[in-house]
Amino acid sequence: MARPPHESFDLDHLRRRVARGLMRLLFGTPAQPSGEPLPRRGIHRILVCHVSHTLGNALLLTPLIQELEATWPGAQIDIVTRSQVGRELYGHYDRIGQVFQLPAHGFGHPRQWLRGLRGMRKAHYDLAIDVDPQSQTGRLLLLKARATWTLGFSGPKKSGSVTHAIEVPEHVQSKGQRPVYLLRQALGGIAEADYPVPDIRLDEAERAQGRRVLERVLATTPAAAQHGKVIGVFANATGPKLLGTDWWNPLLQTLEQLRPDCRLVEIVPMSGRSMLDSHYPGYFSTDLRQLGGVLANLDGYLSLDCGIMHLACASRVPTLGIFTTTRADEWGPYGPSNHVIHAYGLAPEAVARELAARL
Repeated sequence: MARPPHESFDLDHLRRRVARGLMRLLFGTPAQPSGEPLPRRGIHRILVCHVSHTLGNALLLTPLIQELEATWPGAQIDIVTRSQVGRELYGHYDRIGQVFQLPAHGFGHPRQWLRGLRGMRKAHYDLAIDVDPQSQTGRLLLLKARATWTLGFSGPKKSGSVTHAIEVPEHVQSKGQRPVYLLRQALGGIAEADYPVPDIRLDEAERAQGRRVLERVLATTPAAAQHGKVIGVFANATGPKLLGTDWWNPLLQTLEQLRPDCRLVEIVPMSGRSMLDSHYPGYFSTDLRQLGGVLANLDGYLSLDCGIMHLACASRVPTLGIFTTTRADEWGPYGPSNHVIHAYGLAPEAVARELAARL
């Protein structure tokens, strides 16, 4: 099986090295693994420190929220995050309390940082969790919070003492599963049951609205083409993951030949411009929950690795994630009906054949 290209040295790598050095000076050596499990009772206020601002990372935090709700069903969960859509994504979870939204990029907005820090420091938490195996900002936020128990990964890339430190697992690479693994190990290494799947908890009204909108979108197609499975296609991505119409056109043409029972609908990106020359019926929304409601009514969804792929998975539509550069074991959709397409170095026609088989 082909592997994605090796990631080269970049500015983010240098920034993390500098941050690790500063954290060592401030807080000493990395935390050591703990021997005592977290208590099953007496935890009522929980803080989760999540520093990534990307949509995909924000959605991949929802499995941990589900695990926390199942472990301490009466506890309130606060989240401090750099995601600017955190309240939108987590607001339908019953036990979510405060979502402290920090600026997305660095410390360019000190007042917003101070508001978030003051908000989380007002509470005395029973448990604070730093979910990232590398980020020093997440560990700093955890150390600034007032918490009886603190939980985070240990290792050479993390500094600052916590009451419960867990070694970074090599056998669990998924960004959605690692925080759940962290919690399970801190509770005493319980047997590895199935991991929760990302979920934004769409309600029936949101799904019904999405169904009505999708029906109107499909009504624009000829009557003869208004039958069969409806497959959403999102052709946008960031950086080296982005592929143009010279890749997408042969893929979709081949897919239509192999699966004439499927109808394609383009999910138009935030730019408001079709990535497929408006060849297919299109749906556009800047509201993530409205978009999720439409995605939930599809029979399937396919795209390259991107934030909308994770939104589709979290909207509970069968999701096919195509991976050409990034690591599928880290970022791939998982759970029933979700599949990873390893497309490293493959021609688009070959990718289409794999998609057709999965659909």
